[in-house]
Amino acid sequence: MSLSPLQWTHAPGALLGVNIDHVATVRNARGGLYPDPVALAQVALEAGADIITFHLREDRRHIRDADVERMKEHIKAPLNFEAAVTDEMIALIERIQPEHVCLVPERRQEVTTEGGLDVRGQLARVKDACARLAQAGSRVSLFIGADLDQIDACAEAGAPCVELHTGALANAWWAQDDVAVQAELDRLQRGIAHARGLGLRTHAGHGLALSETGPAMPWMPTAQRTSSTAIVAALPDVEELHIGHALMGHALMVGMRQAIADYKAEIVRSRRP
Repeated sequence: MSLSPLQWTHAPGALLGVNIDHVATVRNARGGLYPDPVALAQVALEAGADIITFHLREDRRHIRDADVERMKEHIKAPLNFEAAVTDEMIALIERIQPEHVCLVPERRQEVTTEGGLDVRGQLARVKDACARLAQAGSRVSLFIGADLDQIDACAEAGAPCVELHTGALANAWWAQDDVAVQAELDRLQRGIAHARGLGLRTHAGHGLALSETGPAMPWMPTAQRTSSTAIVAALPDVEELHIGHALMGHALMVGMRQAIADYKAEIVRSRRP
């Protein structure tokens, strides 16, 4: 696809946070203990993942409290605990003390997180949560759209990091709409530059895929197209990518270890000159 030039760097690439929610989704579909998200988190780390990400939803539709407890006990790598800004979740995170926390919006009926957190609209609440979680020793990021006013609000709330929602870019990529992909990329670049100017670190995630996610199908993007993962990973100020659904889908085709290796390689390749 044709995209405007990016500033390439010699950095080895953004860190890869692997979201394991959908391992728990498969387990919960039949009940019981298998597949175990904690065991798969360990496999992901052995294959090269840098961070384990999970979202404990209020309805516990996939990850459960016991999963969180076991990950804290057994996973010897940074945990990125995604949660809504509720009293229950903030208190639970204070007790668990994960290395990283990402505060996200959450609606009971949504299939997945559909947009960014409205930090501006609940600034006092988010600011209090950021202060409490920092006191507990967790680094906080806020999951938002690349909106300049929301980025300003994140800085005002005292969050050191923002995670920019890449879902619109990912959806445009799947639709092979290069004009929309470029528009979303431009919006992300403006947001990243604004965050940098405020001293915020930038992460990104949601819906990012590889160019080739399985057997070739006529309606799927071809391997010759730049992947949505590479498009975002190439942005030099993006320090972490958090990827779940597409990575797990790829793992169904090639296995978890190979899927992690493929994503890591794509991230590294994206920053080569």
